[in-house]
Amino acid sequence: MQSKVSKVEKPVLPKFKGFEWRNYIVYFAFVGVLIYFSITLYDEGFLTSGNLLNIVRQTATISLMALAMTFVISTGEIDLSVGSIAALSSLVGALALQAGYGIIGGLIGGVGTGIVVGLINGLLVTKVAIPSFLVTLGTMGAIKGLAMWVTDTAPVPIVNSNFNFIFGSGDIGPIPVLLLWTVVFTIIAHVLLRKTSFGRQVLATGGNESAARFSGVKTMRIKLIVFLGTGAMAGLAGLLYAGRMNAGRFSFGEGDELSVIAAVILGGTSLFGGVGTIIGTLVGSLMIGTINNGLIIMGLDVSQQMIIKGIIIILAVAFGKKALKR
Repeated sequence: MQSKVSKVEKPVLPKFKGFEWRNYIVYFAFVGVLIYFSITLYDEGFLTSGNLLNIVRQTATISLMALAMTFVISTGEIDLSVGSIAALSSLVGALALQAGYGIIGGLIGGVGTGIVVGLINGLLVTKVAIPSFLVTLGTMGAIKGLAMWVTDTAPVPIVNSNFNFIFGSGDIGPIPVLLLWTVVFTIIAHVLLRKTSFGRQVLATGGNESAARFSGVKTMRIKLIVFLGTGAMAGLAGLLYAGRMNAGRFSFGEGDELSVIAAVILGGTSLFGGVGTIIGTLVGSLMIGTINNGLIIMGLDVSQQMIIKGIIIILAVAFGKKALKR
């Protein structure tokens, strides 16, 4: 009597061991967004080189702040003050230029302002033990008020053409200067996070702070450094705003904290810390910039764009690997 051997059908699709689709959702989503807008807005010129370069220009400031925010969120903290820091830094940089301190003076003034605020945030979080959400929520409002008070809400024009070229409106051939800023700092941030002991300590601090501390990682110092970094990058973003718009304004960066956080989380960095990706953050930032650009071309107003941003943040957290595990 012959025994019947069950026939096992081979799966139609191959299985990839260790491949987690959720880790790459931002890349698939970005491609999907590009395809959607390319088809629906083809006649409106979405795919023209001019519009695509505009997306890069409009996204540069968000990208730089998001790169630094990746380190903060990877440690399990958050910084809501980046938009306000950018606004105040743009004004300080513009005032330094007006006072005759030149490009170097404007750079020191703008980035220095961000570093000072980042230091305050970091000390309040590490030394006073106030949750970073509350600290940066408070400094966000205080800095916003200070930016409005410094110039009585009046813009500060920048007539230094070299500054405007270097920090925003310049092009080297077909390549926007803002794209070069983004590429350079993306490379630096990626190397720091993935190839240095500092990056490993950042991820260890966010993954399990107590274990990291017992392993010899000075977690409080790591957190202070990442807040300093975020402040510095927000200060530089403020100068890029000023260079692109040829003026410093108190309204620059308004609402940017939402876009920055969304870019980081959507890119694959865990909101709970311990997991971070620089390339994913950049793609998340470009995706948000592409969505904003497409919505503007479609004729949606600011309120509708804010609704879309809110939905993006919710989806980003929902698809976050850590968020689903805890």
